[in-house]
Amino acid sequence: MILGIDVSTYLEELEHGAKYYDGEREIDPLDAFLKNGVNSMRIRVWNDPYSEEGEPYLAGNCGIDNYVKLARLAKDKGYSIMLDFHYSDFWADPGKQMIPKAWRDYGIDEMVGAVYTFTREILTTAVREGVAPEYIQVGNEITNGMLWPIGRLTEGEGERGNYENLTRLIDAGCRACREVVPSAKLILHLERSNDKAVYREFFTKMAEAGIDYDIIGASYYPYWHGTPEELFENLDECRLFGKELMVVELGYGFTTRGYMLGGEERRLVIDPERAYVPGFTEKYPVSPEGQEAFVTDFLNKACEHGIGGVYYWEPLWLPGEGICWASEAGQAYIHEEGKSTTNEWANQCLFDYEGKKLPAFDAYKL
Repeated sequence: MILGIDVSTYLEELEHGAKYYDGEREIDPLDAFLKNGVNSMRIRVWNDPYSEEGEPYLAGNCGIDNYVKLARLAKDKGYSIMLDFHYSDFWADPGKQMIPKAWRDYGIDEMVGAVYTFTREILTTAVREGVAPEYIQVGNEITNGMLWPIGRLTEGEGERGNYENLTRLIDAGCRACREVVPSAKLILHLERSNDKAVYREFFTKMAEAGIDYDIIGASYYPYWHGTPEELFENLDECRLFGKELMVVELGYGFTTRGYMLGGEERRLVIDPERAYVPGFTEKYPVSPEGQEAFVTDFLNKACEHGIGGVYYWEPLWLPGEGICWASEAGQAYIHEEGKSTTNEWANQCLFDYEGKKLPAFDAYKL
């Protein structure tokens, strides 16, 4: 089984002086992960993560420049690469799939062409720079579609609608991938990983449309996606589609206590209320020990179920001055203004707020 990490913000961390420790000894976390058997790095790519006035959206500023620099570092150390296309200028997930600024007036035909061209251009650059990916995600958490509203799946009675537009967009991305990096394996990535009906519907529609891909990828966060048993039951059912299976995002907290910055305790996405999952948190408390137990058990179960890879999401995203999930400009782009401009995911790391390695870091191995 592939062990992977998504550390798309790592270079931004280093620019802000982040340091990582094993006890009192400073370490290179990427080298330490390699010693654990981690051998793959997932890196997201946004189209244009800057406002029209040139303000960065932050959270790694994950354009092609960040990809090339980080992928080169990873390749030099021996990692394989998973390139994660969001097809947006900033975060894309089940609740938002914003059209890139440059494409906002496009109709479906122009959008299909833009996806194809952008995918080819990014991958051509990656090949030229010697950092071609071994795995490529065509969209990020596209459970509800992508490039809204054109590619958004619509709710109604029975199965959801607008698959015709969505499959055209996905097909455009997949065709470009096959043409530029034919050796890469292509991934379609959903969340809601305990929902058998949604996965059955989605991947049946992909099969009917003849979408050419290799791997079904899932996100799994217990706060939102039920128990591991529900996840693995769903993925076991997905074998009927004849594809490989991966968990491309995994995370669990080590604390619900916010970190201190500027004399204030900063809020977290996974706070005490959201972190509590009845019947689950009792077994895996949100603590260093609970996080370790969760990661250990999850990897063992993934092996038992023949999962091809598990990628831990942002294990190096430490809190600190200037480190945040979104600048004010980034929030404006995704229409989530007025939120904190800090790192609200810091309690999901495999290092504590001071950069010291947590027990789950050493559990993240086979």
